[in-house]
Amino acid sequence: MSQAGEVNYSARHDSFESWFKTPLGQSLLADQKACVEHHARKLSGARQLQVGLSQQFPLASATDFAQRIRTTPTWDSAIPEGVAVCDADELPFPGDSMDLVILHHTADFSPHPHQALREASRVLKGEGVMLLIGFNPFSLWGLRKLFSRHQGGPWGGRFMMRRRMEDWLRLLDFTVESADSSFFRMPLQRAVLNERKSLMEKVCGNRFLPVGAYYCILAKKRVYSRLPRKPVWQSSKVIALPGRGAVGASRLYPGKGGSKSAAVNHNHVEEC
Repeated sequence: MSQAGEVNYSARHDSFESWFKTPLGQSLLADQKACVEHHARKLSGARQLQVGLSQQFPLASATDFAQRIRTTPTWDSAIPEGVAVCDADELPFPGDSMDLVILHHTADFSPHPHQALREASRVLKGEGVMLLIGFNPFSLWGLRKLFSRHQGGPWGGRFMMRRRMEDWLRLLDFTVESADSSFFRMPLQRAVLNERKSLMEKVCGNRFLPVGAYYCILAKKRVYSRLPRKPVWQSSKVIALPGRGAVGASRLYPGKGGSKSAAVNHNHVEEC
């Protein structure tokens, strides 16, 4: 595969955005919306952020969040309110400001996928939730990408392994709550026009086999409290342990002219 710097991701963004308007793209998007709604319906908070390839395809639009923000990599005069124009690896939001972050094929089409995950982790609050959607290389869709010469639509993405994404999330102090794959239709436009289910859908439609076109990872950001530092004791205030056979203990009391000690043995006190 070509190096990240040699790929024109801007052109691939536009191609993928246009592909989503095809029958197969619309079917895939509807399935992804249902998947995200299933995971996010019980979540609530102040801010929800969706980082994707286009602002035209909002996900989790029915969640109970006070503010829903979307990002897009390209500016357009028709961009509505609540949409920020920025790259996925440079988000213009303060740290710990989002309660839910949705990454919609962000790592698949970002020039710097690891940095995109780090930025999403930075803006997410502690105990916040991240939903990550990416194309599954171990599927018929991944097989078509492998043998396809066409780099338009979804075939221009990376199709990164789910295990790799989970490892990156764990390195960023996330706990993976769930991960599954979905959408078992053939990667062909004419397959959508046929209402009958394909053999692939009948066999894998129960989601027990991780061979769907895309995976959805639900992860929670963990915050670890710092351990309190032990106090630094002054040697002059340390109580010495008694030796073998001793009943009492001795303690030093610093004074102006030196030190004063008191030896304690049973109920008898001697000062020296």
